[in-house]
Amino acid sequence: MTEKKPFEIARETLKQLTAKKLLPTPVNYQSIYNEIAGIPLIQPFPEEQLRLIAQSLPTKNPGQQKQKGLLEYAIGQRNWPGVQSALVGYAGFALPGGTPSESAPEPVAPIASVPAFTAEFMEQIARMVEYSLPALGNDDARFQEQVDKLLQTLRDPAADVIGIKTLLANFSHRLSFAAEDQAEIKNTLLKLLHLIIENIGELSVDDSWLKGQTDALMEAASPPLTLRRLDDVERRLKDVIFKQTEAKGRALEAQEELRSMLAIFVERLSQMTESSSSFHSKMEESVSLIEQAKSIEEIAPVLKEVIGATRAMANESLTVRDELQAMREKTQATEAELVKLHRELDRVSAQARHDTLTGALNRQGLDEALHREVSGMQRRDSPLCVALLDIDNFKKINDERGHAAGDAALTHLATVARECMRPQDSLARYGGEEFVILLPDTPLDKGVDAMTRLQRELTRRFFLDGNEKILITFSAGVAQFERDEAGLEAIQRADRAMYLAKRAGKNRVMAA
Repeated sequence: MTEKKPFEIARETLKQLTAKKLLPTPVNYQSIYNEIAGIPLIQPFPEEQLRLIAQSLPTKNPGQQKQKGLLEYAIGQRNWPGVQSALVGYAGFALPGGTPSESAPEPVAPIASVPAFTAEFMEQIARMVEYSLPALGNDDARFQEQVDKLLQTLRDPAADVIGIKTLLANFSHRLSFAAEDQAEIKNTLLKLLHLIIENIGELSVDDSWLKGQTDALMEAASPPLTLRRLDDVERRLKDVIFKQTEAKGRALEAQEELRSMLAIFVERLSQMTESSSSFHSKMEESVSLIEQAKSIEEIAPVLKEVIGATRAMANESLTVRDELQAMREKTQATEAELVKLHRELDRVSAQARHDTLTGALNRQGLDEALHREVSGMQRRDSPLCVALLDIDNFKKINDERGHAAGDAALTHLATVARECMRPQDSLARYGGEEFVILLPDTPLDKGVDAMTRLQRELTRRFFLDGNEKILITFSAGVAQFERDEAGLEAIQRADRAMYLAKRAGKNRVMAA
């Protein structure tokens, strides 16, 4: 017999529904279809009906509450044995007074037979214990043995719940003490840090630039402390320290130049003094010879020698004057360069990693933010998304309204984006009218939702060019980082998704 094809079975099913005058409901259709196809008819799991039953069950004591929770879990898993086990357990607590009798203790089932205590659930608890170990230290060998035993028990399918409960109670007791110690250590270190910063500020009252930096440090070191805030301060200070070191080195060079010029000045002054003394002696000698001369012939050689000495003295004075003038100009140039370096110190932190027009991170700032967020993603095993935004029809804005309007439109988008973003998100100008947003602790679907919310916000907040309202839209691609994916690779995937959004009609968000 030739096996019927699915469309033939479907056609025969519709015929029989009509012949038997049955309503074309999914249940009737499935029943006849399975009968024709020779497929066993399996009744669907009555999840909604069972949930109504579970919701109507009273919870007069902790035992009933626990079994009701197990029942709801089994219903969600469509697990008939689990439903049966939970109902039997619930009935054991439905005695007069609402508590089980002392002669009939609560039955403890093996982990494998209780849906709430699956191997996956126990593995999650074990990982949670392992994640908390770094905060406890390793100075207590006996406690380390207890932890090893707890982890081994959690990963043992044959372990009993009572034993696990006892081990977890001991661990949580120790963990509470460790948490208190870490909180106290953190507060003490924070106080010491504040004390150091305050002392630095007091020692540098006359240095307004350094005083401003200590004030910024004090603000950054205020609770609540986060790794992101500390990383931002560290990166900013690295720029400041680099520029300060450069200024200090240039200042030392300037001091050395000034010291050298002063030495030359003293030397020239000494030479001028010697020359002046020699010149005066020569003049006195010449005057004496002139007084003793008895004829013009005797005076002429003396006058020639006086003229030569005078000319040499004048030439030497001019040379010294030129040298001192050159040293003065060099000193003024060095002072101007130092003033310029110190002015740059006031701007270096903001300019090093931020786009001057929009205030968003520039490419260098984006590279460092990518490195930080990818490292955090790998360390915490948490999702990380990157979105690439491109303003729609930006060239038209520039051509019709001028580059000033285009710059204002970029600034408007950056401002709205920052106000819609979370504190932990990062905004960077990727180039031209393209922006990148990093979204830590965000899966792909939530990243798409975040960009969609930003689009809606831009439709509510028009860009004003003079008195005219202009609607700014953007197309975006969103990509979620893979475990070992480099930052540039994820951005390229988001870029390809963004181009798909452009081709699909613009003002859209596409997932990579």
